[in-house]
Amino acid sequence: MSLTGWGRTAPTPATLVPVRDPADAAAALAARTPRGLLARGLARSYNDAAQNAGGQVLDMTTADRVLDVDLPAAEIEVEAGISLDRLMNLFVPMGWFVPVTPGTRYVTVGGAIAADIHGKNHHVAGTFSQHVAWLDLLTADGEVRRIGPDQDPDLFWATAGGMGLTGVILRARVRMKPIESSRIVVDTDRTPDLDSLMTLLTETDHLYDYSVAWIDCVARGARMGRSVLTRGRFARREELTPKQQADPLRYSGQVRLSAPGVFPPGLLNPATVAAFNEVWYRKSPRRKRDQLQTIGAFFHPLDGVGDWNRVYGPRGFVQYQFVVPFGQEDAMRRAMERISRSGHASFLAVLKRFGEGNPGMLSFPVPGWTLALDIPVVGGLAALLDELDELVVAAGGRVYLAKDPRVRPDLFEQMYPRLESFRDVRRRVDPEGVFTSDLARRLTL
Repeated sequence: MSLTGWGRTAPTPATLVPVRDPADAAAALAARTPRGLLARGLARSYNDAAQNAGGQVLDMTTADRVLDVDLPAAEIEVEAGISLDRLMNLFVPMGWFVPVTPGTRYVTVGGAIAADIHGKNHHVAGTFSQHVAWLDLLTADGEVRRIGPDQDPDLFWATAGGMGLTGVILRARVRMKPIESSRIVVDTDRTPDLDSLMTLLTETDHLYDYSVAWIDCVARGARMGRSVLTRGRFARREELTPKQQADPLRYSGQVRLSAPGVFPPGLLNPATVAAFNEVWYRKSPRRKRDQLQTIGAFFHPLDGVGDWNRVYGPRGFVQYQFVVPFGQEDAMRRAMERISRSGHASFLAVLKRFGEGNPGMLSFPVPGWTLALDIPVVGGLAALLDELDELVVAAGGRVYLAKDPRVRPDLFEQMYPRLESFRDVRRRVDPEGVFTSDLARRLTL
């Protein structure tokens, strides 16, 4: 069947193989074709990371059982195909939340490790893989290896962020976050420009567990980078209303509506996005404190709309995310200036601060500023992104592997100085390159 990432670009055909248990994965490995194989979860990578043109792709989403729950340690053992959505539905009512969540809950645990996902709490909690005690990995020789930060750490940190290229993640033990309620206490600030946003984040971000800024990438001049900053933490039970205190851990993740199958090309253009941004900015409060929000509203607002990626039309879209280190604020300003002048409208753009990185060889976060943009695929986009790549490399930054569909291999090598270490580990456990993908071939990973 034809497969794409969430951006719906560059489809390629592959044989999709359902995997229900480790035996199915081992059988697929034994019967592999010359084009190799790759595990795939819920396909929320925006690019070709979960595609394998002409080869096999293992659908892991039916390997989704909870295998063990350790209440005193707040740890769970799960199969790799279970989604964060299911974990939330199961464990939020028990008083546990996932340690890290991206902007969608429709991500499998295996995918969360393979992309080493980050969320609004990276500055205090790091990435998802930093909360994994161990995982079981099916490697190219047919062996299942239990690895972790203290068990073959090189292989673990090549697998965390390694985009599925070291083997098939079968199961993992994950440390969960204890919570007293399913509500978030949220503070909102509206900032008039990029400099005021970065100043506010620098001075006060340490006061919050979760932090993200919606940023207007169309506004120019004195308004460039105006934003709405939302930050918060999980509410304690006594902070809830009397009605909420009766059921403080009530939670239900639901899709309220679905996007229709066809949207015309060009629906999201500079004029429509500018109009939306103006309304969104003006309707947001200048300053609001201690608002109680649900998990869905704060963490996953887009998940309320099924198949929202269709809004970008048949050509699809690119999500471009980069990070530049602290001290390179001028590079972020120049990137924003280039984006706002380009005529390419980003409907969704968010800016965050990253904390310390981890030992992951291809893990994306480093201490600094990260900006993520959703941009419809239209003429001239490649030239803009090439310019941004050069700017990011010059600033000592990098782009995110789970989202990039087109960076040049030579620039990618400059962005990830530990790439050769990753290749060394991959050669050790998979010398014939059995586990591969369109992404791996494109970047010679």
